[in-house]
Amino acid sequence: MKKFPNTFLWGGAVAANQVEGAYLTAGKGLSTSDVQPQGIFGPLVERTENDFCIKDIAIDFYHQYEKDIALFAEMGFTCLRTSIAWSRIFPLGDEVEPNEEGLAFYDRVFDEMVKYNIRPIITLSHYEMPYHLVTEYGGWGNRKTIEFFEHYARSVFQHYKNKVKLWLTFNEINMSLHAPMTGVGLAGERTQSEIYQAIHHQLVASARVVKACHQIIPDAKIGNMLLGGLVYPLTCKPDDVWEAMNENRKWLFFGDVQCRGQYPSYMLRYFKDNHIDVVITDEDRQALKQTVDFVSFSYYMTGCITADKEEYEMKRGNILSMVPNPYLESSEWGWQIDPKGIRIVLNLLWDRYQKPLFVVENGLGAIDNVTPEGEINDDYRIQYINDHLVQIGEAIEDGIDVMGYTSWGPIDLVSASKAEMSKRYGFIYVDRDDQGKGSLERKRKKSFYWYQSIIQSQGELLR
Repeated sequence: MKKFPNTFLWGGAVAANQVEGAYLTAGKGLSTSDVQPQGIFGPLVERTENDFCIKDIAIDFYHQYEKDIALFAEMGFTCLRTSIAWSRIFPLGDEVEPNEEGLAFYDRVFDEMVKYNIRPIITLSHYEMPYHLVTEYGGWGNRKTIEFFEHYARSVFQHYKNKVKLWLTFNEINMSLHAPMTGVGLAGERTQSEIYQAIHHQLVASARVVKACHQIIPDAKIGNMLLGGLVYPLTCKPDDVWEAMNENRKWLFFGDVQCRGQYPSYMLRYFKDNHIDVVITDEDRQALKQTVDFVSFSYYMTGCITADKEEYEMKRGNILSMVPNPYLESSEWGWQIDPKGIRIVLNLLWDRYQKPLFVVENGLGAIDNVTPEGEINDDYRIQYINDHLVQIGEAIEDGIDVMGYTSWGPIDLVSASKAEMSKRYGFIYVDRDDQGKGSLERKRKKSFYWYQSIIQSQGELLR
């Protein structure tokens, strides 16, 4: 394998609500993640004193970040993607002044990263928002939330402008189509008009925040973040090809708006044909012209789609329902493994936008077993990441500007979909189970040393 460019960033990605814990500590407010203890597809619950949610402690990154960042540095990370918990900075979401204790926590985290020359890549909203904004305002369904989010973003830009130069607006912004409560704070059954109106408000907020970032931190770069939900036509039947194109447009639409600065014509027709009413003002259209500097995305799997849906069984993998691809194997959680797909996505996005690309999530969730000798031999994870990195290397040879790669997640964490610890992604094992039992001890897996060697060789040891 040829070496990756010297500018290529190597690291991992985590999210505040899946690693930090410290539930309501130091002034933190209740978030939407806090009231979804069973994960993003689980029911909302009313939190009571002394009740249990595995995310309340998660892996206790809030108190153990120094230890964890030191382990990331030992692997050779040059970057780390994490998120700021919005409800740690503005507990209710509508305050004028930020919570100083929350700001101070991230000061400590970013300082620790800088100590090891690890560049912070910070997501402003990763599957959580202050729950008060949902109960009092209706989440992103209310146009006021644009102002609340911009105020939050401007506050953290101003505070961390000398420490953070790479930002992302919303994590997997297109996920709102599949889990509206997690994505846009819409509880219960909602119409397509309500969901797309909330999404529109989020797209406007993203554009306004991009402009704010450029104003406050002129030497920073800010990108969007898409869930790379690539589907293939099940057959070469034209109806299947058309179905696949339309299915891919559902997630590419978000990138089209954020990279091209306006709604694509195919989406306007989709709204018209499906009687979806979205209020878009002239001020909104002007705001959307502010486009992102780069495109980041997650990639875990692909699937197939057909126009003859009644003839095939749809299966859920990740958050998407697809027809299984007969040419691909699947993980223990039914996610189909397709390394070539990441090269296809990189080429697709590069051809479409001509903006730098960043793979900010990719990894294998699996059950890891500790041997009697205390070792975790996760060769399956090594193979998965190796094969995907090889394809990223091929995409770079294709002439694509790939900024870097952050695996999900470099340390075991609470999964987003079902709030499990048993679904492990990390190079670092954390002793905690799905019932919250365990010492929280950190332990290096076999993949830890493998990833360390890949970074040290700048990708040359990939096979």
